[in-house]
Amino acid sequence: MINALIDPPIEIETGATPDASVIWLHGLGADGNDFVPIVSELSLPDSLSIRFIFPHAPVQPVTCNGGYAMRSWYDIFSLDDFDHEDEAGLIASRKILTSLIENENRRGISTQRIIIMGFSQGGAVALYTGLRHTHSLAGIGALSTYLPLHKTTSNERSMENQAVPVFMAHGLRDPVVKYEYGEKSCALLKELDYDVHWKNYDMEHNVCNEEIIDIGAWLVECLEA
Repeated sequence: MINALIDPPIEIETGATPDASVIWLHGLGADGNDFVPIVSELSLPDSLSIRFIFPHAPVQPVTCNGGYAMRSWYDIFSLDDFDHEDEAGLIASRKILTSLIENENRRGISTQRIIIMGFSQGGAVALYTGLRHTHSLAGIGALSTYLPLHKTTSNERSMENQAVPVFMAHGLRDPVVKYEYGEKSCALLKELDYDVHWKNYDMEHNVCNEEIIDIGAWLVECLEA
């Protein structure tokens, strides 16, 4: 299924022999290059040797953008109604992300040393996949996003990741994925007894310097524990 990605992912290694991986999914209409510059800004210690993987979503029509084809992990019907969701698209992207995890396993990185994360649509895929993954992950990062197919999470989740650390961050002035969607998603996860680290920032639908610092600290906490 990894071959479903037309272009190979971008990879950055912070050391000669990585023993951990971070798979980072971009948002709607962007590509894997979007978060590459952040790696050098995370202030990670030299003791951590991490392989950062930035895949590119497939190009497909997006309903809320008039059917225009762009890089998208799944179709979005409306930015004002996240209860009408593209379940088939989410399942397809889950398979892609799972294949990326399994590829890291083949390269010698155990799942317990893998963090999956993403921004906006990519963060939704990270949550959807991570909570259902059958092997324990090191962490799930969800930036400016929401919990997709939240009504099925309780029945479909894997107990292997019940204790996974979850980092959620959202802009207070987000006009794309409204702040309330992220806040409600965090509350739903906490009701299911997930360990959610919630942060908000005075920003819109983007990433700020303070958030990058917090992400770096969280990655260290997950991988040096």
